[in-house]
Amino acid sequence: MSLVIEGISLGILLYLICGFGIRNGAIGMIHLYGQNVQDRVVELGLISREKIHKHSIMFKIFCIAGYLSYVIICVYLVNGARGFKEGFWQCFIILSIMNLIDRILIDEYWVNHTTAWIIPGTEEFRPYITAKEKQIKWITGTLGMAIISAILAGIMALILK
Repeated sequence: MSLVIEGISLGILLYLICGFGIRNGAIGMIHLYGQNVQDRVVELGLISREKIHKHSIMFKIFCIAGYLSYVIICVYLVNGARGFKEGFWQCFIILSIMNLIDRILIDEYWVNHTTAWIIPGTEEFRPYITAKEKQIKWITGTLGMAIISAILAGIMALILK
């Protein structure tokens, strides 16, 4: 049960980060949009390519470092996992729950079915996340969570020997 709560909490953290990112409009998270939308907002003079790149780097640094730290703390400090197998499964469950929240609640509902993520002048690109992009996100998200879990569990198994 604690893994479910930890996974949901990580999903809520992602939701809050996205909410913070779009607090002054969806342009704040433009780095998450497709290249066609990014090109349009630059063309409209709403943001520069340099600023998009900076937002992308900052998002990746804080989110990836934050997510990995959160998972390691939950799995190894809070739950007391030891060894590769136990660590892998706990990491994978937490990250998979966050991935489900990202795919279903954030991408499918919030981005594609509300007005919160609409950037004026880009409406013709809606839905912002196409069916093909959804397929890619589901596959890479699931495989990515397994790979990340294996890497974290491998590193932690070596450290905790």
